[in-house]
Amino acid sequence: MAQTFCRLILAITLVLASIPGYSLDSLNTQPTWSELNSQQKVILTPFSSSWNSMDNYSRKKWLAIAKRYPSMGTEEKVRTQNHMKEWVKLTPQERKRAREKYKSLRRSSPNQKATLKNKWQEYQALPESEKNRLKSAAKRQDKTRPVPKSSALSLKKKASSHPTRPLTSPPHFVDTP
Repeated sequence: MAQTFCRLILAITLVLASIPGYSLDSLNTQPTWSELNSQQKVILTPFSSSWNSMDNYSRKKWLAIAKRYPSMGTEEKVRTQNHMKEWVKLTPQERKRAREKYKSLRRSSPNQKATLKNKWQEYQALPESEKNRLKSAAKRQDKTRPVPKSSALSLKKKASSHPTRPLTSPPHFVDTP
């Protein structure tokens, strides 16, 4: 039964691929800004200038959020709008770092998540002046911290971890009794 289903899917895919002008990529294309309905445009307003340059995967994710948006509570709507506004301001490198951070947080242990949640709650309880002071300190620290060149560092580590020998001399083995 499962093999028959798989064969059917494969056959349909091959038939569609053989039709001139038809591509499987066209199944994944997402609407341009002008093709969005008015409700989607209102919800996704922060992306109005960058929407058409977004990849299809990102458009699809934001459209799914826009679909859920009407059923969100007021607080969640505000948080979502703020998130969109902040996301638009990020550079591609900053977005990549944010995604990596999110993935690492998802993989962390329940204990690590609980610790982080407690720290976040402590931070949320701080007065606004203290939060601003901490944000400023973090920005200054980021500016003074050198950005590691991971590829250069990994090459240095690899080179220093193994002693070098001329390529012409064979390795010497010592027999132990």
